[in-house]
Amino acid sequence: MKITKYVHSCLLFEQDGYQLLFDPGNYTFADNAVHPGLFNEVDAIIVTHVHADHLDTGNLQKIISRSGAAIYTNTQVGDELDKEDIPYNLMEEGEYELGPFKLKAFSLQHEPLLNSPLPQMTGFIINDKVLHPVDSMEDMLTEHKNIELLLMVTMAPFASEVQIANFAEKIQPKQIFPVHDGYAMPGFVKARQKNYANYFAKMNIRFNELYEPGSFVII
Repeated sequence: MKITKYVHSCLLFEQDGYQLLFDPGNYTFADNAVHPGLFNEVDAIIVTHVHADHLDTGNLQKIISRSGAAIYTNTQVGDELDKEDIPYNLMEEGEYELGPFKLKAFSLQHEPLLNSPLPQMTGFIINDKVLHPVDSMEDMLTEHKNIELLLMVTMAPFASEVQIANFAEKIQPKQIFPVHDGYAMPGFVKARQKNYANYFAKMNIRFNELYEPGSFVII
């Protein structure tokens, strides 16, 4: 399974020729380093919640018009897609299969934000190897302790680096894949990732440093 990062929380999972795209939000396309044409071969798209850094309906329409990909999401995102006449399939709770990918979907609470209501948000376990908690650090996620790979928010308005590191320590994954860093200039992203990498090395947790769009890991 190959996992490629395309800015912030936009991730492409590939296995056996099947492509599954997560959260192509507005930060993904903001500086033109990534464009919708990169996703012409995508088979399916999952949108986890309505925040603009995860849901960009304009670019989503461009992707599906070229790829024919099916969209999977929750009710609240679906309501937004209905406004744009974008077709979708509900994926909220339970087990699903998309091509070679086995997905366990579950509801999660987004971390608190200033002057902003919390959205409906869906997290995932992917192929029993990857924990995708999206923008949550709920205690219930410790049920997945020692998972192979944690997709870990590295910077956000709702958390400090100390809070984020403490959450990852509770999970004790074998590896960490950094996401949610589209807020910052590349030099700052690199500096913060190196700080995380040095910190987690002391616990024998591999932190994958992924700086450029198109960086990937294979598990």
